[in-house]
Amino acid sequence: QVQAVESGGGLVQAGGSLRLSCAASGNIKRIDAMAWYRQAPGKQRELVAAIASVGSTNYADSVKGRFTISRDNAKNTVYLQMNSLKPEDTAVYYCTALVWTPGNAAQNYWGQGTQVTVSS
Repeated sequence: QVQAVESGGGLVQAGGSLRLSCAASGNIKRIDAMAWYRQAPGKQRELVAAIASVGSTNYADSVKGRFTISRDNAKNTVYLQMNSLKPEDTAVYYCTALVWTPGNAAQNYWGQGTQVTVSS
């Protein structure tokens, strides 16, 4: 079984920074893409940033230039550095990882979510 566990959320003032982490653990053979999504109250879940196993990245237009996604393949961990935070960044942030386990096809695993609240 595979688990993805996020950490690093919290309350911050507008203009501040937070760094989210998400570590995958279990019987992992390989992890392909990893990503961060967010869901604000009353809104659909949206992609924030994604990173391929080779390091290529893509971002939502709303976070370009402010957020940076990175990963440490040796630790099966993905990070999201969030700078210049705005109140509209307030949401529950979820990580996801496309994981290969021995003898199985790749499967997407989701973390439990971490709350990020930006006060004005």
